[in-house]
Amino acid sequence: MKALQLTKPLEYQYVTAPEPPAVRADEARLRVRRVGICGSDYAGFLGTMPFYTYPRIPGHELCVEVLAVGSEAGRIRVGDRCSVEPYMNCGRCHACRKGRGNCCENLKVLGVMMDGGLTGEIVLPVAKLHPANALSAEQCALVETLCIGAHAVSRGALRPSETALVVGAGPIGLSVITFAQLSGARTIVLDINPQRLEFVRANLGIPDVILVDDHAVERLMAATNGAMADVVFDATGSNLAMSKALEYSAFGGRVVYVGITQKELSFRHAPILHRRELTLLGSRNALPEDFTRTIQLIADARIDTRPWITHMAEFDEAAEQIPIWARPDSRVIKGIIKL
Repeated sequence: MKALQLTKPLEYQYVTAPEPPAVRADEARLRVRRVGICGSDYAGFLGTMPFYTYPRIPGHELCVEVLAVGSEAGRIRVGDRCSVEPYMNCGRCHACRKGRGNCCENLKVLGVMMDGGLTGEIVLPVAKLHPANALSAEQCALVETLCIGAHAVSRGALRPSETALVVGAGPIGLSVITFAQLSGARTIVLDINPQRLEFVRANLGIPDVILVDDHAVERLMAATNGAMADVVFDATGSNLAMSKALEYSAFGGRVVYVGITQKELSFRHAPILHRRELTLLGSRNALPEDFTRTIQLIADARIDTRPWITHMAEFDEAAEQIPIWARPDSRVIKGIIKL
């Protein structure tokens, strides 16, 4: 079975992967139909992704078709189109026992710590499959990315009366923007890239955008009549941007770190964190209910996925195309691999 393997940073290679194992009672055999490529895939290619191990078959934003099921398949049926919840949690640790499998102490993510979906067929627990028969294959492959935003906005407890600032308008930032808008809150977007700001203005209907420069804080202050943002969502993965995020927050505000960095963060405690009595929150992955909600919102046309997919490639083109998409000048919002 053919697979695309990241043998080491900057090096893809097509390999022959073993056939999937026999299906157990609580598992399903799956044909991979679409794979979304996201920031963590690019970071894995570049060698900057925390938790990544090599060699690795990437791919965690998956649309799959169910080929066979075990005796305990429950609601999953052969022929179903499903989105995959790619967070393989242990079910036994303290976090799992609290229903927080997204941050399981022993978590393994498909395509990051274990082989993922850039191959023909895989076997997964049926508990990690979310039926999405009303969605197209491309929409189905977008679900996991959108769920990251759903979970982040939930973590921030964003209310309709509040102002949200989303820092970073890449795919994860766009998912946060989408759910911030759905919350009814006023949403402002800040980014270093004017093309991305124009994209969110033109395609997501965000009138309030701010280009990062030496006057960004002043511009946010003017836009909010001095109040600043009730909830700041940082989706950059840049330690410099993440350190700066507290300065954008209102007194009594919340800062939610969605992106991740391997570097240290630095900010002044007394004049910013303590004086404003800020709450710092991490947001990791998503929960099963985020998948259920996101699939229904797409099916109900409350999330317009049409602007998202800017690049497509066939499986045999992936080794060539993904490195191109990883370049800052590629203008990729979301690339999809067809299998």
